[in-house]
Amino acid sequence: MKKWWLLVPLALFLALASFLLRGLFSDPRTLDSVLVGKPVPAFTMVDLFEPAKHYDAALLADGKPVLLNVWATWCPTCYAEHQYLNSLAREGVRIVGLNYKDERDKAMAWLSKLGNPYAVTLFDPDGMLGLDLGVYGAPETFLIDGQGIIRYRHVGDVNERVWNETLKPLYNGLKP
Repeated sequence: MKKWWLLVPLALFLALASFLLRGLFSDPRTLDSVLVGKPVPAFTMVDLFEPAKHYDAALLADGKPVLLNVWATWCPTCYAEHQYLNSLAREGVRIVGLNYKDERDKAMAWLSKLGNPYAVTLFDPDGMLGLDLGVYGAPETFLIDGQGIIRYRHVGDVNERVWNETLKPLYNGLKP
């Protein structure tokens, strides 16, 4: 009866196996954000095209829902989603870009070549606003309501499936 400690390795194995099994069925694109339900963090950012022009969080609280799309030229997935963002913008979806840890000249050339879906493009070369938003990398997209409250965070590219199944119903539900 004193050999109960022989079961300790079995118990540790079962605990590790259940932890790993849980990870197999989780979706890496659904990262919870502590900012969902809270206002966009205060910021002052410059415009990508006009460095003398500054914006603050009021940009994202003008009464209408907006997508805040975090992107960069070094991000291949951003390239993949860009044409879809252009089509959303043509449909009237308001998108604000956050150019993240990038070079201004490369970002402007990218938008000139591929089209510009952004109503405004904020320039965040050192990633400070991205850090405040809890961004892991690009692309990420935040759905923000008309009062500047973050309602949803999407990690990965925005494509037709993501838009139709997830973002569009939420976006339409936020329209005034």
